[in-house]
Amino acid sequence: MNDAHGNIRGGSTKHELILQHIQGLKIGTQISVRAIAKELGVSEGTVYKAFKEAEVTGLVSTKERIGTVRIGRKKRESLDQLTFGEVAQIAEGRLYGGGDGLEKTLHKFVIGAMELDDMLRYIDQSSLLIVGNRAGAHRCALEQGAGVLITGGFEPSSEVIELADKLELPVLSSRHDTFTVASMINRAMFDRLIKRKIMLLEDIVTFGRPADVLRAGGNLRHYHHLCQSTGYSRFPVVDERGRVVGMMTGKDAAGSESDTPIEKVMTRKPITAAPNITVASAAYTMAAEGIDLLPIVDRHRKLLGVVTRREIWDAMRFAVKQPESGETFEDLMWSGFMQHEERVADEVAISYKGSITPQMTGALGMASEGLLSTLMSQAARRMIQEIGKRDFLLESMTSFFVRPIGIDAEITIKPKAMELSRKFSKLEIELFDERGLAAKAMLTAQMIDPY
Repeated sequence: MNDAHGNIRGGSTKHELILQHIQGLKIGTQISVRAIAKELGVSEGTVYKAFKEAEVTGLVSTKERIGTVRIGRKKRESLDQLTFGEVAQIAEGRLYGGGDGLEKTLHKFVIGAMELDDMLRYIDQSSLLIVGNRAGAHRCALEQGAGVLITGGFEPSSEVIELADKLELPVLSSRHDTFTVASMINRAMFDRLIKRKIMLLEDIVTFGRPADVLRAGGNLRHYHHLCQSTGYSRFPVVDERGRVVGMMTGKDAAGSESDTPIEKVMTRKPITAAPNITVASAAYTMAAEGIDLLPIVDRHRKLLGVVTRREIWDAMRFAVKQPESGETFEDLMWSGFMQHEERVADEVAISYKGSITPQMTGALGMASEGLLSTLMSQAARRMIQEIGKRDFLLESMTSFFVRPIGIDAEITIKPKAMELSRKFSKLEIELFDERGLAAKAMLTAQMIDPY
């Protein structure tokens, strides 16, 4: 990779070679911009740019207690690609041939609603042709490297089944019509896009390098030494098997001698979390319990890593900034509402206006009470985002319904902050229709604030 003077040579760019170098490091290796720049004979700026890409692709992770570390975190299942086997489950399909290809992923769907010659222009390798009882189209799709989903409950010919087995490309049949199958698959893809935005602890915690810990058999002298060497004051306490048995903080150590056993003063049975819980759930737990360091453990309570409150808030702020991917029910409910502002006594009052659509009604033909509560909660959230550039985790919400609201009614939602601090918010939300006040809610929440 380097010549006699340490300069990069060969056909690859410096950026690519830096990434290759990082990928070749042992998992858990601590690395720095300066060290790699010196080793590869490139500028620190070039290495820094490569580090940023390596973080995005999951090669490295930068943690405040550790630094930048080469990681080997197991990637979550790809959420934006379906396998042929998953399509078979979604469409309630039956497999006739090409079973060895069920685990292959596909990158697009082609609806066979045109002449065969025109259809072939859209069919390519790793695509799926959704079509009815057209044997010629089935065979041509397989020859192009595509799988086949036959709609209407029709069966493929023996020739097509034999070709599918040979090429290891699935041929499926579903009893549903083409439109229904396409809708079912589209719904599944939207669900996956929504799930991709949900961040789990395992997405932000570095498991490739052990955390700073204390041993159950140690004393406070070990605790003070670890505080001095790391600059931190909170550490999990583990037993000889690496299981979390306690948590040690400065408050626990206060007033005790240096030779005091850790087990005597530590907090026993500390709050821990599994790696597959959501970041939002961890944020709520840390805020509610007033803790700044959360150990991540497996089902045997063996320590996998730790996450700080700051890392949790940063992750949530990052998630909020990501582009919308897929529409949730809340997105659909709120899609017709517009924000309005007016100045009242040198203050800007924010309100939201929209109408009640037929889809928003309940069993009696009036606006659903659950939906109205959701709309008021959404109005409060958007006001907090607008005026405070923050978000919140809902703690409680009490709703009052003055009278029912009919279809096509124009409504206005007015959230008002009764108390708004760095950590806590209390809001009153009023909902009006053309006749006046129709519903009201009181909401309390924990603010999401990284500082």
